[in-house]
Amino acid sequence: MPNSLAIRGGRPFSRSALTRWLRSQRGQRLLGAEQTELAHVLPELFGRHILQIGNWGNGLDLLKSADMPHRAVLGTLGEFDSQSLVQPEQLPIQSKSVDAIVLPHTLEFSSQPHHVLREVNRALTDRGRLLILGFNPHSLWGWRERLGPRYSAFPAGARFFGVGRLGDWLELLDFEVEQVRRFGIGFPWAAPRSAGEPFSLRNLINPFMESYLIVAKKRVLPMSLIARLPRAQVRQLVPVLGAAVPSGSSVVPESSPRDE
Repeated sequence: MPNSLAIRGGRPFSRSALTRWLRSQRGQRLLGAEQTELAHVLPELFGRHILQIGNWGNGLDLLKSADMPHRAVLGTLGEFDSQSLVQPEQLPIQSKSVDAIVLPHTLEFSSQPHHVLREVNRALTDRGRLLILGFNPHSLWGWRERLGPRYSAFPAGARFFGVGRLGDWLELLDFEVEQVRRFGIGFPWAAPRSAGEPFSLRNLINPFMESYLIVAKKRVLPMSLIARLPRAQVRQLVPVLGAAVPSGSSVVPESSPRDE
């Protein structure tokens, strides 16, 4: 019996389809808007390694604002300046080795978006950040994709996911959504806004804007439930037990100027 909850749709695009989209006027405008949105977030992230999973744009254009020494695009197509070709559902990356990952519409063109998120979760460090660019299924663009006439230059086979649905998936993987920014280049047009900003009449059209950027961080709990002793308690216990000071701890003499 088929699983009624399975994700239907979502298939990778071809090289020619992506090329046609990037050369279109709408594709160029949207890519510029996405670069601008990422430029608000990427400079605030710290670490050494940031990856883009999936081809979208030309080379490292989406990552150029990141202040990390190692940047790479792991794509699914050749000829787009990818550093490597991969399957997003099976990443050849060591666990907990990447500080930030960008998914530019990668989930929408995957038949197994849950597997992609699980692989991303595995590859990110305990303090890693995940950034997802997506199309709003409740926008005019989303309805056109479902009902037609669709934009002829846009790659076929995408499945749009709402922010709420992705938020549920991320919560199951112990991610905490830090920020959601909504933006677009078509109707209804408004300046990009983040969720949680003071209410205004423009907030009423936010749910209908074309695109969004989700910023999420991993929520990892410590394995040990034993609290670390404060320094003052460690200093009192050492003379009593006659034990060596644990590595990483320090004993401050009573006469130290630090206590004065």
